[in-house]
Formats: sequence, structure tokens, C-alpha cells
Amino acid sequence: MIIAHDLGTTGDKATLVADDGSLVRSATARYPSDFGPGGKAEQDPLRWWDAVCGATRALLGAEPAVRNHVDAVSFSGQMMGAVLLDGKGKPVRPALIWADTRSQPQTRLLLGRVDMARAYAITGHRLNPTYSLSKIMWVRDNEPDGFAAARHFMLAKDYVAYRLTGVIATDPSDASSTNAYEQRAGQWSAELIDAAGLNRTLFPEIVPSTTMIGTVTAAAAAATGLAAGTPVVLGGGDGPMAALGCGIIGPESGAYCYLGSSSWVSLAADEPLLDPQMRSMTFNHVVPGRFVPTATMQAGGASLEWIIDVIGPGGESGYSRFLPSLPTARGSADGLYFLPHLLGERSPYWNPRARAAFVGLARHHGPADLVRAVVEGIAFNLLTGLRAFTEHGLTISGMDAIGGVAHSPEALQVLADVWGLPVSARELAAEATSLGAGVVAGVGVGLFPGFEIAARLSRRKLPVNPNPETRGRFDRAHQVFLDAYRRLEPWFESI
Repeated sequence: MIIAHDLGTTGDKATLVADDGSLVRSATARYPSDFGPGGKAEQDPLRWWDAVCGATRALLGAEPAVRNHVDAVSFSGQMMGAVLLDGKGKPVRPALIWADTRSQPQTRLLLGRVDMARAYAITGHRLNPTYSLSKIMWVRDNEPDGFAAARHFMLAKDYVAYRLTGVIATDPSDASSTNAYEQRAGQWSAELIDAAGLNRTLFPEIVPSTTMIGTVTAAAAAATGLAAGTPVVLGGGDGPMAALGCGIIGPESGAYCYLGSSSWVSLAADEPLLDPQMRSMTFNHVVPGRFVPTATMQAGGASLEWIIDVIGPGGESGYSRFLPSLPTARGSADGLYFLPHLLGERSPYWNPRARAAFVGLARHHGPADLVRAVVEGIAFNLLTGLRAFTEHGLTISGMDAIGGVAHSPEALQVLADVWGLPVSARELAAEATSLGAGVVAGVGVGLFPGFEIAARLSRRKLPVNPNPETRGRFDRAHQVFLDAYRRLEPWFESI
């Protein structure tokens, strides 16, 4: 069997997968985030480790023999963050996660030294405060004592892999989320690291995602319940892992959308997609030689979670109360729009100063209308990313959906109508990223012959088809949505 961990924004979702790819059991261990003014978004790496230990023990259960059947452990993890360790392997401060946007001054400094177009050509990404490189610079500039103790920079999954094995490394998929990686050359970018004024020794060795970097140490075995000596396969970033979990391994595999805290639309390609308007970015795939063009928004599912928490009740009861009302609720059809920029924005604006807004709100609008506007706002924002793909000749005939919102047929209908595409939820939707990690682990230790098995393990459900009668209306509504942002953009700067 294989244990796969997905270190997301809200917790670690762990799965125990048999060697035929079937799910044996899953467990989730949550950890908190510290959001604060100025774009602060942090988590304690020690809580990640506690979650991995707790979830692993839950998977192993009360049967001591189970741990002897675990052939490998691997990871998918949140990307674009920054964990700094001292010489003894201890975090010098909490991790700055993907949502942290405090490093705007550091990004401006970088842009004074490396032209944006040049950086985009090197990395496949804009220079932006959401990436690791400027976050490291922020720690250096604002917490010099802590930074002076730092000897290693890591991503989330790299840290817990290190805690299991004592080995420090990262993979191309996570490296490509840092703003410090030369994508085509497959190595750290000396040009960008030097422009940041950082020491290249901070950056770990880059190895393929399927690399068995080591085995579970005796100390880690005592903490997790795993057998000492269990192989650990490094894994990759959650975006490319989600693509693999959906069976998206090459250009022929189609496209998918992830509807989690952050949300994105993505596909697999043989080359990086360099959009002249820089609306999209490209990650390296966990599949060697493949790339993952992606358009990511900061607060997709997080916007839906927020509005349901605000109007209450929160949690599952809130979703079951409001999402079934989407077909009859009023949104853009009644002039109500939501700009879903609660955490600033990545694609397509790359504006950390952007903020969320309801536009067109009237006295007769109720809670269900607000929820409808939020779901439409997510769909409109992702549609802009889809257009960045199709304008470059990439064909998208349908969309697979994963993540929590993919469980709602009413929400999928909104997405299908806005995009004009059939949208299919994937079986094991909530575990797609950890399923990808399981496939990487299986390939890494020889249990699976290749990545193609992923397409058989993650199957499409029946598609939700768009209503052809709404096609023209949503095209016009998308233009109104874009116009609302353009008009508010100067105001975002003023606040």
C-alpha cells in the first residue's frame, strides 16, 4: 500500500491507497492559519508535522501489521510559500504561505533589476508577492535576526519529507512556483537569485518528483507509527499533483479546474505557455518533460466559504442550505456581481491591492442572491484564464472539476453555463491531489508502470452541460464583470 499526504491550506488530507489504486481509507488533520493586516498569511510548520503524524496514525489504525504493508509515503503540498530552517533543521519563524502578499516592496525591488517580461520568460511566471522569492526577501528585510539564522529554504511538502527522512530537497514542480527557477533549463536561476540579493546556498537540490529521497528514520517512525526504513518519495506541488490525479498527463488529456481555497483552471502541455499579456503562468509537471499552464485566482472556494460563514450557518449546513438555491437565485441576470478578490489577485490581474466587492447590490437581494453572485464571480474570473489558453490555440472541449465545490451539481451548472463547456466532477474529487501523490509514489518505487494509471484511477462522472439559451447572456455579463474591475482598480490603489 501507499500513503499519500496532501498538505493543503486548511489541513493535511491523507489517503491509504492499495497497489491497484483503490482507496483503502482517508483521514484529515487540520491546522490553523494566521491571517493579518497588510497581507499577512502564515502557518506553523510544526503544525504541519503534527497533522502528518496524526493523519498517518489514523490511516494505520489499530492494526500493527498495516504499517508493514506500506511500500512508500509521498506528498503533495501547497506551493509558493517559504519555510526557512536554521542549521539544525528548525524553522526560524512561521511559514509565509501562498496567500501572503506583504512582499510588495521586495517585488518592486526585483522589478527594478529584472524586467517583468524577462522574468516571465525565465520562470513562466510574473514577479509577484505571492511567490517564494520575494517572501524570503521580506523576512531578510523585516526580521534580520531570524533571517541571519536561516540556512535552508523549503516548500511545505519538502519540510515534512525532511522531517521523515532528514534529507533536504525539492522537485521541479515546486521549484517552478518560487520565482527563482529557470524553467526550460531545469535549475535555479542565478540571475533572479542574484537580483534578490540572496545566497544560492539557501536553495535546495532539485530532484525528480518520483525520487525516493530516503527512508523513514527511527525518530519519525516513533512519531508517525510508520515502520522505520519505509521509502519516502518526494512528490510535488499541489497544482501539478491535482492535474495528475485528474489523469491530466499530456496535451491529449483535456483540462481541469480545481475548486479549493484558491482555484484554478489548467491543462498539460509539451512547452510552457507564455501569454503576451501574462495572464497565465506555467508550472513544471510532476510528469517529466511536461508543463502545466495554469490560471490561478487567490480566493475561489475561499470566497464561497467566506460568504456562507458571513450569512450563516457555516460549514456543511451552510453549503446544503444555500447551494441548492443557486438555480432560482438572482445574480448577474439581475445586475448583481461579485469581484472575488478577498486576498488580492493573481490571474489575470496580478494585483495584490485588489479587493472583493459586491457591485449592483439592491434592497431586494437576499442571502441566496449573494451566494449566486459569488459563484458566478468565481466562474467569471476563471473564464478570463480560460480565454488566455484558447486565444493561443489550445482546444478546450470540456472541463473536469475537483475540490470541495465540485460536489455541488448546482455550482457545476453555474460554471458550465458561464464557460459554455460541459463540466464533469471527478470521482474521488476531494482526494485528487493525494491520489496524484500516490501515483508518483507508486511510480517512484516501481509499483506502477507509469503515470498513465492515473487516468484509470480518477474517473469522470456524467457531465453537467451548459444551457445554450444562456450563452449570449453570460458572454455579455463577463464583459460587465471585467468592466467593474477596470473601473475599481484605481480605487483599490487609493485605499
